[in-house]
Amino acid sequence: MKYFGGCDVGSTYTKAVILDETGKIVADTTLRSKINSETSATLAMEEVCRQAGLRDSKDLSYLIGTGYGRNKVPFADENISEISCHAMGVHITNPDVKAIIDIGGQDVKGISIDTDGTVKNFAMNDKCAAGTGRFYEAMARSFEMTLPEFSRLSIGAKNVIPITAQCTVFAESEVITLVGEGKPMDEIAAGIQMAVAKRCFVMAKKAGAVDRITLTGGCAKNDGLKQAIERVLKLKVVELKTDPQLMGALGAAEYARQKGMAKRSA
Repeated sequence: MKYFGGCDVGSTYTKAVILDETGKIVADTTLRSKINSETSATLAMEEVCRQAGLRDSKDLSYLIGTGYGRNKVPFADENISEISCHAMGVHITNPDVKAIIDIGGQDVKGISIDTDGTVKNFAMNDKCAAGTGRFYEAMARSFEMTLPEFSRLSIGAKNVIPITAQCTVFAESEVITLVGEGKPMDEIAAGIQMAVAKRCFVMAKKAGAVDRITLTGGCAKNDGLKQAIERVLKLKVVELKTDPQLMGALGAAEYARQKGMAKRSA
């Protein structure tokens, strides 16, 4: 049996996936990224290789790097843009979904998927950290909560307190002021989620979303954000059966599988 790997080195988390010849996931991991991208990739690949019973990444038939640090994946045969890899990852997970909002640690992307899993169109907001994973980490700090706790906080809010600041730093200051004034924390959280959902609106439209969309990246696990996006975009948010944070690494591994199998049969 041959094995194929994908390693997605993000600014916040590094993910790795190993597939077998049939496309089945045999190993996966998600680790907090280190300052050095090569170190992050090495640690992630060591973990998935251990899970798969391989000595190291040299035992893989093909390995593709993707993400922020894709050029720093040791022993990678090539690297592919995370936009393409997220599209392919979603495609093999649920081919019915044709539009993605990928919320990474430092940017937000809208991606339209073609019938073969390739990218049809995309838009990216990388000029500001507002609405990204870093933004949510800052908000959770302001509430003195973990990210999972914060992601559920707005679900039962009866009202929404608008957050007017667009900048992460100013938004954090605004939230701290509102909390200090004794405003209901669930309603402040609802305002934060709505503000991010509105920032996703343009990305979703450019991605060609018509009736449904899916979320990838760590923020896809944010239940309050999913609820806000459905309200603002008036689109159904499709939940993926595979961990949405793994989509980039999964897509990279699938590209590696396709290329490795083609090379083998040539």
